[in-house]
Amino acid sequence: MSVKSLCVFSAVLVLCCVGCEANQKASRGVTVPFVFDPRAVCEPRCQHMGLCIRNNTCFCSKGYMGEFCQYATCYPKCKNGGECLRPGKCRCLPGFGGRYCHKVTCEGGCLNGGECISVNGVVKCLCPSGWMGSRCHEAICPQRCQNGGVCVAPGICSCTDGWLGGACHTAYCKQLCLHGGKCIAPNVCRCREPFFGPQCKNKRKP
Repeated sequence: MSVKSLCVFSAVLVLCCVGCEANQKASRGVTVPFVFDPRAVCEPRCQHMGLCIRNNTCFCSKGYMGEFCQYATCYPKCKNGGECLRPGKCRCLPGFGGRYCHKVTCEGGCLNGGECISVNGVVKCLCPSGWMGSRCHEAICPQRCQNGGVCVAPGICSCTDGWLGGACHTAYCKQLCLHGGKCIAPNVCRCREPFFGPQCKNKRKP
């Protein structure tokens, strides 16, 4: 698309209105003072509606810069390694978001009160006490859940059938072990002499 411009020549400089037409009463363009050569040629051509004012010299429209107005500019500048695609529009690297890539974003978000932070360009979740993992999704049980138990919340184990206790370390026998017997595994009693049997209720004869 061609750029229409009106220029007023003087001995020193030229006032050009970029984007104006002669029969307009109110200009919608921008009037700027610069030395202008109407026969100037720019190769390659000025991009993004830039105006060729001297040979291979472009006057760039707002939001663009470079020898041939080929680069977009963002203000504020794109942060955290982001790339300016067009004026005011940044393309952000993974882990960052927001209009100017100024916000840190963790994929999937941080759970259980975790905070998304950036450390030396590495985005990660900062987990509160009692939680760990890439998204703060793994609870920490200092006592360690035993016998197939699973840590479901800080310090809390979910035990499999037949096990009890804070660390799932205590076996459970549906029928009590008698005569001083001890439950050592789900529904398994360890009997004291001279007793024996599933519940230690049988006694050996002397």
